[in-house]
Amino acid sequence: MHDKRDRRTIVIVGGVAGGASAATRARRCNEDAHIIMYEKDQHVSFANCGLPYYIGDEIRDRSKLLVATPELFAQRFNIDVQTGHEVVAIHRDAKVISVKRLSTGDVFEQTYDRLILAPGATPIRPPIEGLDAANVFTLRNLDDADRIRAFVNEKKPNRAVVVGAGFIGLEMVEQLKRAGVTIALVELLTQVLPPLDPEMAHIIQEDLEREDVALYLGDGIAGIETSKGLATGVRLKSETVVDADLVILGIGVRPTTSLAAEAGLAIGRMGGISVNQHMQTSDPWIYAVGDAVEYFYGPTESPARIPLAGPANRAGRIAGQHAAIDDADPMAPVYGTSIVRVFDKAAAMTGLSIKLARKLERDARSVFVMGPHHAGYFPGGRELILKLVYEPVTGRVLGAQAIGEEGADKRIDVVATLLRFGGTVRDLAGLDLAYAPPYGSAKDPLHLAAFAACNDLDGLTELAQIDASLAGKQIVDVRTKQELVSGVIEGARHIPVDELRNRFEELDASRPTVTVCRSGQRAHIAARILFGHGFEDVQDLTGGMRMRQHAFPIDRIS
Repeated sequence: MHDKRDRRTIVIVGGVAGGASAATRARRCNEDAHIIMYEKDQHVSFANCGLPYYIGDEIRDRSKLLVATPELFAQRFNIDVQTGHEVVAIHRDAKVISVKRLSTGDVFEQTYDRLILAPGATPIRPPIEGLDAANVFTLRNLDDADRIRAFVNEKKPNRAVVVGAGFIGLEMVEQLKRAGVTIALVELLTQVLPPLDPEMAHIIQEDLEREDVALYLGDGIAGIETSKGLATGVRLKSETVVDADLVILGIGVRPTTSLAAEAGLAIGRMGGISVNQHMQTSDPWIYAVGDAVEYFYGPTESPARIPLAGPANRAGRIAGQHAAIDDADPMAPVYGTSIVRVFDKAAAMTGLSIKLARKLERDARSVFVMGPHHAGYFPGGRELILKLVYEPVTGRVLGAQAIGEEGADKRIDVVATLLRFGGTVRDLAGLDLAYAPPYGSAKDPLHLAAFAACNDLDGLTELAQIDASLAGKQIVDVRTKQELVSGVIEGARHIPVDELRNRFEELDASRPTVTVCRSGQRAHIAARILFGHGFEDVQDLTGGMRMRQHAFPIDRIS
């Protein structure tokens, strides 16, 4: 451990999640260190993830968003917090920074023994006309939230355009809708929630449409129409103009790396500050944390930018301790575990999606499970749709996605834990999870997904992937006659599963066959029946017609 009278000077640039966590951890590890934090804004530690909910008045007490004030840092932690101060240069050879006092414009110098950078990220503002209109906003800090909230409450806009269908964009859609505003959502990509696989994102898309949110997908912003200093509409690349009294830009964020780059610190391939497992930059006396850095991304085992609050807090804790005593546990891999509420549903994910796995040319398969989030016989069950992604040879779990009104967070957190320890679908199948009827099932959806993946790996029943081409296959639809009204696959032969043992001779046992039901469970039973009667090449369609129709959202699909 460190010398008890270690009076090193630790300077932290930026607060919020990473910087504030670093500062307080450094103090808890070294009582004698001189700790100074510079923050260019007026709020050093606030709950930025809560800002949309404050705008929508779901969080009514503004003070609840203030995690810690400069006074609390001083009184409880003996940390000198200077708001309204911008660090403008790092002089590495002298271990000195230049600081501008924004109230006066004067610049002074501050020495350091250890320097921790937590500059965060800046909302992306595309180079288009109209961005300076008074009713065009981005959301980065509490001041931004105050301005948006005041505009909504005072001007009472009728129509808002939200640009960007990621987490912040969807949270703003929900909260502005809550405030009675008519919403249009614009997204350059062809789906909402780009991190999700398309068929999972389509579930959220349908919910948005049910809430009368006008969607403009696959169409980017080209400009903002203005009149008398105010935005009146958003012009899209398709030349469509969407009327607006309020515009929210939620396109994404760009890491704030200029200070680090100008100081000669290494910048990674993904555009963030490069750090090691103790959050040290290419200069060992300088650390970096938060949205400006590249973390070690577990699914790809390579650096990636993951602008999430959880990793920022954990990285700050590690950097603060190492800066204080030259020792800390290494930063664990990050898996992009995240969740967002969109009206009545939550969408959550961790690890690799099938879409990303294919982009990386990584062999991956998936299985779907859907059903109530707790025991089916207990009142109040809400549908949960779970997608599990795994490696076909080793069975290693690669990721998961879940959507539902209840229980999505619990399942994704379990998979995130499994990912951290390199678990397989067999490990998942054997997990001892809490069960009582109000909370889960004796065979949890996670167990059922793992069982299906094990069947696939063992060759008991091979799974046809949800977006696989079924051309040339013998398709056997084993749903009831009444279910067919919801849509059918072109050319499918309809034989209900309970009649299959007596009617299998109507099928050609020599042809590659795919069994289909609503969700996949009866299709698995049907596939096993056909195997038992001499059919050798049989697959069942994971996710069934329910998810196939989200993958190919038309009435008759192939």
